[in-house]
Amino acid sequence: MAEEHLIPPSDRITSQLTASLLAVAFLTSFGSSMLYGYNLAVVNSPAGYIKDFYNKTMINRTGAALTEETLTIIYSLTVSIFAIGGLLGSLIVGMLVTRFGRKGTVVKTTMLVFIAGSLMGFSRICKSPEMVIIGRFITGIHSGISLSVVPMYLGEIAPKSLRGFLGLVPCIFISTGVFLAQILGLHELLGKEEYWPLFLSVVVVPTFVQLMLLPWFPESPRYLLIEKDNIHATITALKWYRANCNIQAEIEEMQEEQRSLSTLETLSVWKLVRDDTVRWQVLSVVVINIGMQLSSIDAIWFYTNDIFENAGIPPPEIPYTTAGTGIIEIVAALVGCFTIEKLGRRPLMIGGFAVMGVCSCLFLDCFNPFGGPERLAQHVDEGGAQLSFMRYISVCCVIGIIAGFSGVPFLITAELFKQSHRPAAYIIGGSLNWVSNFTVGFIFPFMQMSAGAYSYLVFATVCFSVAIYVYFIIPETKNKTFMEISQMFSRKQPIMDTQGLILGDQLQLKKMNGYGGLENASLDFNSSSSYRN
Repeated sequence: MAEEHLIPPSDRITSQLTASLLAVAFLTSFGSSMLYGYNLAVVNSPAGYIKDFYNKTMINRTGAALTEETLTIIYSLTVSIFAIGGLLGSLIVGMLVTRFGRKGTVVKTTMLVFIAGSLMGFSRICKSPEMVIIGRFITGIHSGISLSVVPMYLGEIAPKSLRGFLGLVPCIFISTGVFLAQILGLHELLGKEEYWPLFLSVVVVPTFVQLMLLPWFPESPRYLLIEKDNIHATITALKWYRANCNIQAEIEEMQEEQRSLSTLETLSVWKLVRDDTVRWQVLSVVVINIGMQLSSIDAIWFYTNDIFENAGIPPPEIPYTTAGTGIIEIVAALVGCFTIEKLGRRPLMIGGFAVMGVCSCLFLDCFNPFGGPERLAQHVDEGGAQLSFMRYISVCCVIGIIAGFSGVPFLITAELFKQSHRPAAYIIGGSLNWVSNFTVGFIFPFMQMSAGAYSYLVFATVCFSVAIYVYFIIPETKNKTFMEISQMFSRKQPIMDTQGLILGDQLQLKKMNGYGGLENASLDFNSSSSYRN
């Protein structure tokens, strides 16, 4: 253990990253996580064509065109029903991963993508707007499942020194999905009226690749041993996923967790919420997932074009400027992926939320003196050359918010809980994620109309609050086993309950990664080096 800490993080990654680990990370992220990002952005470019299709269909059916209000409501339903499907998917993921396993759930839910792609792809031929809406709903269900099961699967197959690296691979592909939708939506590619059904249904291609290849790889070793008690399959899976590793030591660590859970079944959400031993983990999942969606990143994803238009960016330049922000998002995800094992989770989360908060404040400073973004654009159009730089500051703010979105919150849920608690934790985190996603997508336009530039003050407050919470509450989980992380929080519990009082001669206050914790002397670990970063 001591020698492991002497190896630089980059060397540990290259020495333990096997071809099988990399292939599974790629296949699950390419065929599942990327679709989430793609479906977030895919409806932006063809919005006018889809509305026109809805209107023409109703004229053929009823002889009368839709009113502007009715058309807006139907299209808003088309966009927002994706989040409703995501909420449903997040609620059933716990049942699926317990019954079918992590890999099994990923493989079996690919059928949802083929059904949804077929509905959306043939909707214009069948002259059915309902097929588009149902297809969006089904893709939402798949994304709701994928956002939970993919990081759970990767977190369980990865050695502890690679959990952060592999855990952020899905974030790279989410960013890639957004960028792919922005690029394919250009008029030169699939941005023409006749191509919009193909544009919506192209998601079946990466899913088909995943379905052909992923079944050849093993299930999560932790699932096989702790939940299925299949030692032979566990050893086989570890041989696939490990290189130059003491498999016996890893099996013993899993068995220790299995023994600690021998009297427990997989917890339900209600039992998890009522379990005082994981109070701070549950609260942390709530704060991080709500904060992630209320950080303004969803507003940026949904309304980038509107933000740039209000900031005075010339309309012909907006699609290409938006695509440029997609590149920044991919670069930021790559930087986070390759630095997380060196910097740790806490610095990326604290720094990321702080950067997003600062950029949200800059939106307020840029737009408010001129009465909001519309007035700013008017000032620029009237020839205020000294104000034209404001449009570029708005672009920089968008880039800063995107770059600050580290993606670590997608990873942290898997690390804070043991095997029996993890599915319920993902249900809680995923549900809050999708509810907040829907809330921002629905409310943000009204916030802009009523509060103008001050709407960004709400996002800034959320970002700074989450950064402060992470700084004071969440310990560093880098290079820790799941049992060690659980013990770190359990030692934190008495301090919070007693406000730091020492309870008896058998308890001593120990410094762990900058956090005070109460530790019984009889429970000291032989290898104290496991608590060094």
